[in-house]
Amino acid sequence: MYLQDNGAIVEVQEDPNLVVFKTDVGVPVDASSCHTALVDGYVVEGHIPVNAIVRLLETRPDAVGVALAGMPSDSPGMGGTEETWNAQPVMLINHDGTLEEFDY
Repeated sequence: MYLQDNGAIVEVQEDPNLVVFKTDVGVPVDASSCHTALVDGYVVEGHIPVNAIVRLLETRPDAVGVALAGMPSDSPGMGGTEETWNAQPVMLINHDGTLEEFDY
């Protein structure tokens, strides 16, 4: 698993009401992906490159979290290389549900 290979401790839980869970934690529909993680007070939605997660935790923006919508075929865990992973269009999820590019 990509995150575990990068030193993360991962606890996997299946949720039959995933759409409700995503809504409850603040993931807008247009930012939705297949995986949702809660990391140190932030939502991490989708196949986010580890560098973006590290940057999120270092900078601690006033936001819900980050998202990579859909399932890009060249994202971590799906394919590609570290170069394509670090070029992914990760978005910051603001508290009002708007999205803006997250620079990592």
